[in-house]
Amino acid sequence: MRTFVVVSVALALTAALVAQERPMQLDDTKVPKGRPAPRMANGKPDLSGYWKGTTQTRPGGNIGKDLPGWKLPLTPAGEAALKHNLTATVDPEAVCIIGGTPRHNASGLPFEVLQGNNKITFMYWYSYFRLIPFTPGLKHSDDPDPSFFGEEIGRWEGDTLVIDTIGFNGRTRIDTIGHPHSDQLHTIERFQRTDRDHIDYVITIDDPKTYTKPWDSVRRWTLHPEWEIMEYSCEENNKSLWEGRIKVPTN
Repeated sequence: MRTFVVVSVALALTAALVAQERPMQLDDTKVPKGRPAPRMANGKPDLSGYWKGTTQTRPGGNIGKDLPGWKLPLTPAGEAALKHNLTATVDPEAVCIIGGTPRHNASGLPFEVLQGNNKITFMYWYSYFRLIPFTPGLKHSDDPDPSFFGEEIGRWEGDTLVIDTIGFNGRTRIDTIGHPHSDQLHTIERFQRTDRDHIDYVITIDDPKTYTKPWDSVRRWTLHPEWEIMEYSCEENNKSLWEGRIKVPTN
C-alpha cells in the first residue's frame, strides 16, 4: 500500500511539473527575426535578457526529444536508475531539492541571464542560479567538490558561449520525466544568440555510467523583455515536506 501511495504521488507531481511548462512556451512564428543581437563593449554577444522556450512539437519535458522514439541510450545501470526514479521515489524538486543542470535548461521553464565581462549568471524559477566564470585559461579542478550544478567553466568560441561542466553530485534528474544521471556526468553547453530575439542552445550529455554514448539535446529560446524572474519560496506551504510524508531521495 505504501509503495502504491509513493508511486501515485510521484506520478502526480511529475505531471504537475511538466504541465507547468506548457503555458510558458511561445509561438515562434510571431517573434521577429533577423534583428541584430546586442554586443558587449568587448565585442562579444550579450546574452542578457529574460528568455522563454519556443513552441515544441515534441515533449517539452523530455530531454531526449530529438532522439529517435525519444529513447535515451541508457546503460543497464541507467535503466535501473530510471526505474528507481519512476517507482521508488519522487521528483527531487517536489521536495525543494535543486534541479541543477542539465534539467533547468532542458525544461520549458523561462530564465533570466545577466552577463558581465568575465562572468555570466543564469537565474531560474524556484530561485536557483548559476554563476559561471569565463576567464581565459581557467581549468577544472583535479577533484572538484560535487554539487548540483557542478564545476562550471565558460569560454568563448567565436560568438558562441561554451560552458564545460564536471563535478556533479548525481542527486538530480536531467529532465522532468525522471531520466537519471550519475556523478560521472560531463556536459558541454553551447549558447548562440543568433539575433536579438533568439538564443540557440545545444547540450552534449556524456555520462558513461548512465548512457552508452554521448548525445545532444537542442533548444531555442525567445526574448521576453518585459518580464523578469520573480521571488519564489519552495518550502512555504509544502505540507508533504514538513509533515514527513514523502521520502526524500538520497541517491
